[in-house]
Amino acid sequence: MRDFQELNIWQRSHQLTLTVYTITASFPQQEIYTLTSQMRRSSSSIPTNIAEGCGKSSNAEMKRYLFIAAGSCSELEYQFILSKDLNYIPENLFKELQQEIITIRKMIYAFIERMSST
Repeated sequence: MRDFQELNIWQRSHQLTLTVYTITASFPQQEIYTLTSQMRRSSSSIPTNIAEGCGKSSNAEMKRYLFIAAGSCSELEYQFILSKDLNYIPENLFKELQQEIITIRKMIYAFIERMSST
């Protein structure tokens, strides 16, 4: 069992989730049950799955949850693209968010790789 709050990938993904909540608060009202909700679920799924995996007893179980978190990264990356294309977020913010989600996904895969080599 690991303390998820000490993991840099959890800290960064939690920060990203807080950012997504702030950004989506300004989305059009008609998106409240669609894109806003989807983005909030996708973003919170990343640190949630990291935390849940840390509570499991084996590396195999932990890796399973990390792969789910990585999938949520890809889902959120697409939602960033859609938000930009719908003009809900400006290009410069999109680039910043996209870079952060790519970095988090790379960190997750690097963590999985380290777990596999031990």
